[in-house]
Amino acid sequence: MKNTSDYGVLMINLGTPDGANTADVRRFLREFLSDSRVVDLNPLLWKPILNLIILTIRPPKVAKVYQQVWMDEGSPLLVLSQRLKENVKKALAEKNGYDVPVELAMTYGNPSMEVAANALRKQGVKNIVVVPMYPQFSATTTGAAYDRLMSSLKRCPHWPSLQLLHDYADHPLYITALANSIRKQWEQQGERRHLVLSYHGIPKRYVTNGDPYARRCNTTSKRVAEELGLKDDEWTHVYQSRFGREEWLKPYADATLKAFPSKGIKKINVISPAFSIDCIETLEEITLELGDEFKHNGGEAFEYIPALNDSSDQVDLYLALIEQNTKQWTSL
Repeated sequence: MKNTSDYGVLMINLGTPDGANTADVRRFLREFLSDSRVVDLNPLLWKPILNLIILTIRPPKVAKVYQQVWMDEGSPLLVLSQRLKENVKKALAEKNGYDVPVELAMTYGNPSMEVAANALRKQGVKNIVVVPMYPQFSATTTGAAYDRLMSSLKRCPHWPSLQLLHDYADHPLYITALANSIRKQWEQQGERRHLVLSYHGIPKRYVTNGDPYARRCNTTSKRVAEELGLKDDEWTHVYQSRFGREEWLKPYADATLKAFPSKGIKKINVISPAFSIDCIETLEEITLELGDEFKHNGGEAFEYIPALNDSSDQVDLYLALIEQNTKQWTSL
């Protein structure tokens, strides 16, 4: 039996502040919002707004939000991503009979792309399958992650072979995992409720210019509804997390949930398929902000269905993605 791997795995998520304080949040937001993939405005216009207004006003407010969801071990996004990485690594070892190097990197913040890449290099990895932890491709997320990865390799004299995943918006195991988590929630609460599938929004202009994100999100929602046997009036597809004044993808989550009770929809479950790992957008924006908005306007029952996180279903999905994208190396 072989005892070394033909490849290594690099899992990439968006990133998070190192701490739940104003300074760390400001540092993270500066890096995140300086990426032209995220905000594509003219730098001469955007940088003064970012440095003089946004990075002055927002960090203290965002830090308070992080403090509400911060875990003992750190940021939920980082802690849960690391747990998933370790579970994937363990499952790969059990399946293959030998250790497969697996590292986690963040597009912004820590652990950095350079640290993760160096860790793989020290383990002798010459072939890397890159798994962006974004189910639906967008230039603002997966595209930005690959920009960061390629930038980190600029000074590398000898590049590894790379296999880059696009996304897994309609992968059967992903759809099944989401459906299983929804069924589990329905069983726990003793009833099926109207299902809201909420995705992180992006400016509509990005999609008009060719970003496939909205199409991929729609595909996921339709596949999940089909898997659950839902009728059209039993589920709703929305977008959350608007930023700035321009038009973003619609329908907007806040406006939709606010209007639900007047339409007779007073009990709902919300799931966010765009997030592989729970983070500030799910734990605070959905669970607290949208939940309060819904109840304030007459809603009676609101429950958020957690992201797949480090669940066995998500581990099985990632194992399948890795296996499907490493056959060119393992078959040699």
